[in-house]
Amino acid sequence: MLATGDSGWGIIGVTQRSDTVARQLSPQDGLFCVAERGSGAATLRVVSSIVETISGRDQPDAVVDRIAADSTRVVTLTVTEKGYRIDPHTGSLNLADKQVQSDLAGNRPLTAIGQLTRGIQKRALAGKGPLTVVSCDNLPGNGELTGTLVRTFATALPEDQSRPLLAWIGDNVTFPSTMVDRMVPATTAGDLDAVEREFGLRDEAAVVAEPFMQWVIEDNFAGDRPAWEQAGALFSSDVPAWEAAKLRLLNASHSMLAYLGLVSGKATISEAVGEDAFRTACQRMMAEDALPTIRLPKGLDGETYCAQVLDRFANPALGHTTAKVASDGSQKIGLRLLTTVRAAFDAGHEPRWAALAVAAWMHHVAATRATDLNDPLAEDLQAALPKERSAATVVPALLGVRSIFDEELAANAAFVELLMHWYHIIDIGLDGLREEITHG
Repeated sequence: MLATGDSGWGIIGVTQRSDTVARQLSPQDGLFCVAERGSGAATLRVVSSIVETISGRDQPDAVVDRIAADSTRVVTLTVTEKGYRIDPHTGSLNLADKQVQSDLAGNRPLTAIGQLTRGIQKRALAGKGPLTVVSCDNLPGNGELTGTLVRTFATALPEDQSRPLLAWIGDNVTFPSTMVDRMVPATTAGDLDAVEREFGLRDEAAVVAEPFMQWVIEDNFAGDRPAWEQAGALFSSDVPAWEAAKLRLLNASHSMLAYLGLVSGKATISEAVGEDAFRTACQRMMAEDALPTIRLPKGLDGETYCAQVLDRFANPALGHTTAKVASDGSQKIGLRLLTTVRAAFDAGHEPRWAALAVAAWMHHVAATRATDLNDPLAEDLQAALPKERSAATVVPALLGVRSIFDEELAANAAFVELLMHWYHIIDIGLDGLREEITHG
């Protein structure tokens, strides 16, 4: 808006699981500060584009109404991988999910896909204009996936509802894919105090972020959109290549550092990447396992990107915790690590370093108490684990969890051997792990 002078746009912010952000922003009229931290950081900036905040948990009808409103042109989603309620076996909407079933039954919708589809349905019945739905989460083909989930929900409705709704979606709704990259750790009390000292006012909704930002968007909009390119967004016809680079280089390394960091008592990602052995493991995973099996987008240099990733992780000002990055691992390792594992085997190469990251995740799962494991599949994972926990027992037990590992990969003898090797090395202790990474 500042670049174009067009002030006709505004954002309605909707929270999902918690109403915390809505409660923080509402008394501040939607205003909040962005505080960049690290080399090249910009000065403190006040963002003024949020015009309303809604707690989706407490006001689901309001969310549906806003999606249906004629003034709404674009809906974006940032709800994390698990917020999509994906069935790991089908890759589509989990129709067995109790909240999804409740949304389908006509109750006030509480899931993101339920609220979105019900909003589109109300929009269609009222004859409103077209709508663009933009997923911004770390999922490959996130636009196509979101479209599939919405259509699956619509198909599961009674036929007299589903048939006209699906037809309207086909004619009026688009689902462009995106790749979004900026590290934004959870704001701490110390961050709020620092912003207050710098700003002179208390901002309960302040956001801390790294200076780096990247937003790549497929130019597939059903109607009007803000001129995001004026603020640095890149419109591209090759979003999948950007997605693959982020997931299998940046996100994969983030997960590796989180699990290795937890094994060694590192509280933050910057501390973990400061460990020479762990940095080496990330470098080798990206260079030897991932880069040879990725098609990079035009204009992106792989070696430069990998070096930049590790430099960004080393930013101590962000305080990105290993525990936070390690959460929801069952939803992440398939996209971040197992894609590289499969691609490397297909290319005739053993994914030694990606296997280390998977083994470190397994060790984390086995070493964490059931009540402390922050993962939507925590109960299933704990149920699969044996009482005696060693490489010989834990690796095959977790490989048997079919919502994460398919039968072919679980039966791959070379993969099993790599996992057993690394799990055993991790069990020996940090000195042995350092030695194996550096000289093994």
